[in-house]
Amino acid sequence: MCEKCETAGIGRRHLLTLGVAGLVALGLDGGAPQARAADGAATALSPGEALARLKSGNERYVRTPELCSIDLAAKRASVAGHQAPWATIVSCADSRVPPELIFGGHGVGELFVARNAGNLVDTATLGTIEYGTAVLGSPLVVVLAHTGCGAASAACNVVTKKATYPGAIGPMIEPIVPAAIAVQGEPGDFVDNTAMESARRTAARLTATSRPIADLVDGGKLKIVAAIYDLKTGIVTNLD
Repeated sequence: MCEKCETAGIGRRHLLTLGVAGLVALGLDGGAPQARAADGAATALSPGEALARLKSGNERYVRTPELCSIDLAAKRASVAGHQAPWATIVSCADSRVPPELIFGGHGVGELFVARNAGNLVDTATLGTIEYGTAVLGSPLVVVLAHTGCGAASAACNVVTKKATYPGAIGPMIEPIVPAAIAVQGEPGDFVDNTAMESARRTAARLTATSRPIADLVDGGKLKIVAAIYDLKTGIVTNLD
């Protein structure tokens, strides 16, 4: 980061304990295979500390959104042999919602990000989350919705207008439709309410569908939250 960002407290080297990267190893525990980072240390941040860091980063993004100059070459070299991300973000693919920027201008090696339209969790995304948490040791998962979401809007149109969509778009937004039905008629913006409800439901399903994730949550090593980003204000609001 630039000098100004370093003095503002963004510098990762003062806040993280990073180890050497490891390959994924498989061990046996009670007959069930368990993935672990064989040779590397994960971040030293707790789930609560990671969440606080995202919150303070978003506050910084809203308060002083000027872009700092980042020494990308040095950062790239520092993480080329290992990674120890301290947060896993499931974000919409919307071009206006770049997680690294809206959470305070984080550099390479800090956030483990999966993006798709509607911030949904399919098999590939679930595996990505499991890798980020169970293997790399990320202590926080954020399912990040946003206002004015096109995928949520499409789901609302399915509910209110019986709309249909070509190709894979229709099946893609199917998981959002129950959220739209649940909030239909509630005060506020229908699309934004749907995006928020879908994010909540997606976050809640993670422990129900993944044993590795559930075990980490039960052990106090992982926190899962749903949140929404406001395109106009830049503010991320935690929904839990």
